[in-house]
Amino acid sequence: MSTRAVDEIWQDWNDAVNMTAEELEDWLETPESRSVGDKSDDEESTGHRSGRRIVRLLRTKKNELDEDDAAHMRKVVSYVHRHLAQRPDGDVSHTPWRYSLMNWGHDPLKD
Repeated sequence: MSTRAVDEIWQDWNDAVNMTAEELEDWLETPESRSVGDKSDDEESTGHRSGRRIVRLLRTKKNELDEDDAAHMRKVVSYVHRHLAQRPDGDVSHTPWRYSLMNWGHDPLKD
């Protein structure tokens, strides 16, 4: 059931999300992961909630993804690109900037 929308975002999604489902799932359990992000609506940040959805998307076969999944994939790609452009100076290993990106499935230190 792979939709055209999924096909259109697929390559950008795979370029932006460089963590495996297992890596992201493990990361989301850390205090560092829970320490960052906008928590205006409840106790879980937007990025952390997105990370849980990204894990599900990574574990879903491409042909099982739908329009709603493609919309979230576009949101993830947009977030990653926008935040990579805001990279702070110096070592980013232990920064909120990196932690936020990792919640969205991208570790900027991993290549």
